[in-house]
Amino acid sequence: MDWQIDSDTAQKQSGDEVLQYFKTSLSQGLSSDEAASRLEQVGKNALETTKVNPLLQFLGYFWGPIPWMIEAAAILSVVVRDWVDFSIIMALLIFNALIGFWEEFKAANALDALKSQLALQARALRDGKWQETPAEDLVPGDIVRLRLGDVIPADVKLLDGDYISIDQAALTGESLPVNKQPGDVAYSGSVAKQGEMVAVVTGTGGNTFFGRTAKLVESAGATSHFQKAVMKVGDFLIFVAIGLAIILIGTEIWRGKNILDLVQFVLILVVASIPVAMPAVLSVTMALGALSLSKMKAIVAKLQSIEEMAGIDILCSDKTGTLTKNQLTLGDPILFGAQNADELILAGALASKAENQDAIDLAILGGVKDQSTLSGYTQTKFTPFDPVSKRTSANITDASGKSFTIAKGAPQVILALSNMSEADSTKAVQTVDELAAKGYRTIAVARSEDGTTWTYLGILPLYDPPRDDSAETIRQAMEHGIQVKMVTGDDTAIGREISRQLGMGTNIQSASDVFKDVQDIDNIPESVAARIEKAEGFGQVFPEHKYGIVKALQKRGHLVAMTGDGVNDAPALKQADAGVAVSGATDAARAAAALVLTAPGLSVIIKAVEEARRIFERMMSYTIYRIAMTIDIMFFVVLAMLVYDIYPLTAVMIILLALLDDIPIMTIAYDNAFLEKKPVKWDMHRVLSISSVLGGLAVVETFGLLYLAEKYAMPMWGLQIKHIQTMLFLQLVAGGHLMLFLTRTKRAFFLPPYPSWQLFWAIVLTQIFAVILCGYGFGLVPAIPWDLIGYVWLYNFIWMLVQDLVKLGTYTLINNEAKHKRGFLRNMSRSLHSHGDLHRS
Repeated sequence: MDWQIDSDTAQKQSGDEVLQYFKTSLSQGLSSDEAASRLEQVGKNALETTKVNPLLQFLGYFWGPIPWMIEAAAILSVVVRDWVDFSIIMALLIFNALIGFWEEFKAANALDALKSQLALQARALRDGKWQETPAEDLVPGDIVRLRLGDVIPADVKLLDGDYISIDQAALTGESLPVNKQPGDVAYSGSVAKQGEMVAVVTGTGGNTFFGRTAKLVESAGATSHFQKAVMKVGDFLIFVAIGLAIILIGTEIWRGKNILDLVQFVLILVVASIPVAMPAVLSVTMALGALSLSKMKAIVAKLQSIEEMAGIDILCSDKTGTLTKNQLTLGDPILFGAQNADELILAGALASKAENQDAIDLAILGGVKDQSTLSGYTQTKFTPFDPVSKRTSANITDASGKSFTIAKGAPQVILALSNMSEADSTKAVQTVDELAAKGYRTIAVARSEDGTTWTYLGILPLYDPPRDDSAETIRQAMEHGIQVKMVTGDDTAIGREISRQLGMGTNIQSASDVFKDVQDIDNIPESVAARIEKAEGFGQVFPEHKYGIVKALQKRGHLVAMTGDGVNDAPALKQADAGVAVSGATDAARAAAALVLTAPGLSVIIKAVEEARRIFERMMSYTIYRIAMTIDIMFFVVLAMLVYDIYPLTAVMIILLALLDDIPIMTIAYDNAFLEKKPVKWDMHRVLSISSVLGGLAVVETFGLLYLAEKYAMPMWGLQIKHIQTMLFLQLVAGGHLMLFLTRTKRAFFLPPYPSWQLFWAIVLTQIFAVILCGYGFGLVPAIPWDLIGYVWLYNFIWMLVQDLVKLGTYTLINNEAKHKRGFLRNMSRSLHSHGDLHRS
């Protein structure tokens, strides 16, 4: 027997049925022996986690196409005893692995944070005696006592006591504490705010409402689009490099070349061509972006989230505490018997008690304009709220010694007490209904001079108001191409009213209705996913609903950001492409999120999106540049060896070329980037198209220089092949970095945004070094005449203008192609009836 009842079943069963099922009683509880036996059967009242061996986790970063290629190059370095290359290659490989391992290690603490939310001690009835028991030792059937301030230690069925008020906002998202009475259930991890009750434990550990949330967090997580893109780029470059290397090796062996020398040359060529430093460059770019975001009060927990943030097109925002202040506020009073609003609010305040820390009482007391007026009255008797009478009452004596009674509570209860005309009674009911439709919670107030005849003073509307900056933040989000969907545990009416005030749209769906036919939250039917996509928000949302909403939107092809602050948000935060824990979030939400805000409100999210899009543009420009350079180097060297049967570059030149290309490129992380107005995503068709065109042109450019050198430079300057190699080396260094000025922008290279000073001077200094090296040689390369160096640079500048024109034309073609595709799809999806005039003709 598993001795577990889920909370829904427990709610439907009577207290006696639950006690009978667990074979326990309110007078004796469980025996110690029986509790120990059940603990052995069901396990600890704690969240189970699967421990991952850190060593195996670290070694996992050495597995994949790019690591395999680098490792193969390292092995070949050992074979040819090139220990310098081996050291450099292994250092890059280990550096990349350490970055990835550290980021994952920091981000994988969600379950540990969830555990910290659980209660540590509980009061349980064992062998007929109440005793302090570690919460993790509780078992189903234990009788427990819950008091003010207690964290509920397990899912329980409330059995005995007047009532208890429980704050379960962190679990369900409800903005107000929930009043419970015998027969109700309470969830593990929620907090008792008022009252005291005795309950029976119905579920422990992973079988609690809290535990189901933890399991969702454990299973949640979407593969980063950054990781997918790097894998695709790596696969493409590896395929190109291996294919060309095989052709080259086969041809050269057929020509009778020395195999060992050939293998060493091809090894160096491949290492210089494949993106060995690509993960490091992109990681540094994102790390510097994370530093920039931290200055904006946004802490990045997962580097890849920066790239994801740039592409989000839907923001799922929690309401309570995120879009709203999570602070119950008094609305405009509706008067009946009271002379004015101040009189009505004062009466409500007299039937309140600040020390009880009740959210409603505090809101009403806070509405009194002149707090000193309260000192003129004395509470001689106070009856706290209970769920049976649904009201609070207080006997009051004023400064003159006159006594009267004030009652406040549910409008229908106060209405039943009062003597009102039929017209006023109807008006009161209609007013309450209208306020409820707008999401207001209403409290009615009445006064009695003799304790039996009551005057209905009026109605006090209460609501959780939007944050001051929420409307502006949502407007900016829409301007940035991001649709905002509200998700809240509150009723749809409340969500609809807040959504209306913030300009978000009022198509707020009940999550329970949306998901009622969903059997598996991880496999949402297409019809349900489409309905979720069309909705503008969701009310009555449970943790699995939030998680399912994110999954459904991702299934529909969206990149989704999810904001939240509670335990209930953790699964969705982890599943989202960019989970954002807002200021004041629980540890569980922070650990599951990719971005943690330390300043109140959501306005920093827009700044984070803008910065992320700039970072994305930097990564995109580097990726295009790196693919184009790989095509240039690999294709040119292989074609030159096949056509001219010469080594166009020496092994030393290739190593120098790799260093001069990759060292300054790190400064691209500081570059000034264009800010896109719409979400940006990895478009491999665009990336490969632009880089292939630029790379192909670069091959023609380099091959053209080889042809001109052989045809004119050799006889004119009396050069040898070794001098031609130096010319080609200089061309690849200069042409490569001039190409970076082209790939960093979709516009003409001479238009803003201009290169940052760090990138500009890094390239200039690199070129100065290359020019001096080619002019003097220093024993590394054969020196060539200075006027020849000038001609090579002039040649590169002319080709730079040609490449820029071709780049602009290619972008125009790609954009027009995308536009035509969208138009075609719109026409195909248009109803035939919209072309009725064609039928009539």
